[in-house]
Amino acid sequence: MAKSPRKPLPLPKPAKAPAAAPLIVAKFPAWLTNPLLASLAIFGFALVLYANTLLNDFTLDDSIVITDNMFTKEGVHGLGGIFSKDTFFGFFKVEGKASLVMGGRYRPFTLAIFALVYQVVGQKAFVFHLLTILLFATTCVVLYRTLRLLLQGWNANYANVLALLTTLLFTAHPIHTEVVANIKGCDEIVTLLGSLGALYCAIKAYDTGAFKWSVAAFVIFFLACLSKENAVTFVVIVPLALWFFRGNALPGKEGFVAPNKGSLLLASLPIWSAFLIFFVLRGTILHWEFGKTQMELMNNPFLKIVGSQWVPFSGGEKMATILYTLGKYITLLIVPHPLTHDYYPRQIGILSLSNPWVLLSLVVHVGLLVYVLTGLGKKDPVRFGILLYLVTLSIVSNVVFPIGTNMGERFIFMPSVGFCLIAADLILRFTQGNAATALVITGVIAALFSLKTIVRNFDWVSNENLFLTDVKTSGQSAKIRNACGGTLFDKAGKEADPAARTAMYREAVGHLDKAVEIYPNYKDAYVTRGGAHFFLKNYDLSIADYRMAEKLGEGDPKIKSYLAVALRDGAKYYGEQKQDLNTALRYLNESWQLNPTDGETARLFGVANGVQGKHAEAITWFQRAVDTDPKNASFLFDLGTAYYASGNAAKGEELRARALQMNPKLLEERGK
Repeated sequence: MAKSPRKPLPLPKPAKAPAAAPLIVAKFPAWLTNPLLASLAIFGFALVLYANTLLNDFTLDDSIVITDNMFTKEGVHGLGGIFSKDTFFGFFKVEGKASLVMGGRYRPFTLAIFALVYQVVGQKAFVFHLLTILLFATTCVVLYRTLRLLLQGWNANYANVLALLTTLLFTAHPIHTEVVANIKGCDEIVTLLGSLGALYCAIKAYDTGAFKWSVAAFVIFFLACLSKENAVTFVVIVPLALWFFRGNALPGKEGFVAPNKGSLLLASLPIWSAFLIFFVLRGTILHWEFGKTQMELMNNPFLKIVGSQWVPFSGGEKMATILYTLGKYITLLIVPHPLTHDYYPRQIGILSLSNPWVLLSLVVHVGLLVYVLTGLGKKDPVRFGILLYLVTLSIVSNVVFPIGTNMGERFIFMPSVGFCLIAADLILRFTQGNAATALVITGVIAALFSLKTIVRNFDWVSNENLFLTDVKTSGQSAKIRNACGGTLFDKAGKEADPAARTAMYREAVGHLDKAVEIYPNYKDAYVTRGGAHFFLKNYDLSIADYRMAEKLGEGDPKIKSYLAVALRDGAKYYGEQKQDLNTALRYLNESWQLNPTDGETARLFGVANGVQGKHAEAITWFQRAVDTDPKNASFLFDLGTAYYASGNAAKGEELRARALQMNPKLLEERGK
């Protein structure tokens, strides 16, 4: 039998609101504080803000979870793989690659949503962007309704206004553009949506004692955990919220009443249970491998070169760098400009504890903690907002464990709820509780935020636009420099105009030069720069880059093939353009060792021997070229020419005739 809701026991006199809460002098119009109308307005506001992302392409990490993820592209049939493997397995497609990110990742829920959408509509960016916007709009509404319910037990009149102003700031804040404009950000959105939904249900369970709310809290929070691991912070936030705003009094039909002893623990139990089950499931799927510290800069920003070796930061350097990023988060929340998706090394440099910005960040964060701890008994929204901010930020701060990069605007998505709550409450205090004035001030801020958000959304229209825009802000990041180089390299390959193509390759080289300057062991940058030099006919530079990439790639067969081609064409250049036969033969020998089945290399060996009068050797090499590709008329024609040169005119004529029969336009093509 279902447990009936407990009936509140009326007190002789209703409890007074906490002294910290200012009185509301001017109330909002009734229609503005109507929860249904306010929810619809918030939902519509969020849709309008991000409507201009609907025509954007897939960008950045969308390839990991959608366009290049084999499980997502299998639709319904990929669900088994999604729930039984590391989240990155479907992208890397081999075991072991997931260890590139410390501890692995198990976030199957949003990946499963993507697979279901892919099953219905395929690879249509519009639909995926629409899904992302709808999820964000829903999250904003749930935030409003959860804050409204939570704050009712503290000051009912103040709660309606504070919840609305907080949600308005949160919805408009430009720092959320990375999460909403990048479809992969659905994991952040669904995690916050589920965490807030679980908090709402926990409050209802606490207020009513109804078991159904506890069940709902368990299910919703479990799904939040399956979306992204940072939901774990709500294991602390939920009981903290109940203690803050239900610890002294509860709203009831007959006034405020004292809570039952132990009800806070009972209301939090579903949250703790859901996380425990998720933790066991995650450990089982990932074989309880929590990873080891990576010694690769793009996956561990706390490395530096000492001599010729990569070594970890000192304790002081690491702490100083973390403190700087924590301060950077606060400045971006207050003034969200400039924004960028990339804070990889060395966009954030190697800092010391004597740096003034580091010291300022330390003072601010210590001050926040002191303010909270010395006034916990007051239990006001500002102190709760500070704790909400710090607790949810802790897991992505590099303090608890490394996250693979210095910082990211997506990581502040959940903590920004606490910041917006603080800001809204301070605005109300500044206006002495005058709701109309507070709404005007908040509206002006939200309008400025909205303008920035809409403009920033355009930067996410494509990878090319995003990279070439954000590199202006993140010029010291090796990763974005490499991304710009790769984008320009790919674009040049599709360019028909030779002058424009050459300009793009040169621009790509400029970005890649900076990438390897920042990170001398950046294999991908060497590969791309080697390709750009190759097409610019800078063969020595191309060969040098491919040699370095091959060394860093530990014998990667693909890089070996690139090096072989660069050596082959470099040999041709030295032989034909420089008349340097020694260098040409040296390059050809190395190329043949790397790829002893390449017909063009064999042909060039034949040419080199022919010009030296070594006709027998030339015939041998031309025959090898024909053997590698019997349908290549040009190879066959060269073999015939070699026979002619050796004095066997009959054999030469026969082979050349066969070649012209295979390709009647051969002589015309060779003449060009």
